[in-house]
Amino acid sequence: MSNEIVLDVSELEPPEPLVLTLEAAEQLLPGQYLRMLHRREPCMLYGNLDDNHFKYYQRKGTSSAVEVFIWADNDHEAAAAVQAIIDTPG
Repeated sequence: MSNEIVLDVSELEPPEPLVLTLEAAEQLLPGQYLRMLHRREPCMLYGNLDDNHFKYYQRKGTSSAVEVFIWADNDHEAAAAVQAIIDTPG
């Protein structure tokens, strides 16, 4: 089983990116994280993630404008996997 679930919402119109991302986050299994790809910063997403006990990290994407990594608040395995990506140069 892969730890990463990729969700590309870069071609979708609001509110689909928000709805699909929240639905996908709710389906994460222990150890999994979501890599959401978007064409712009999804500012409406962050409060929803906070309210639903998810952690996230945003960075400039390689194939999209923005990548947002999302994982469950107490999921140390998923947090470590995201941290490894963040710490990898390039």
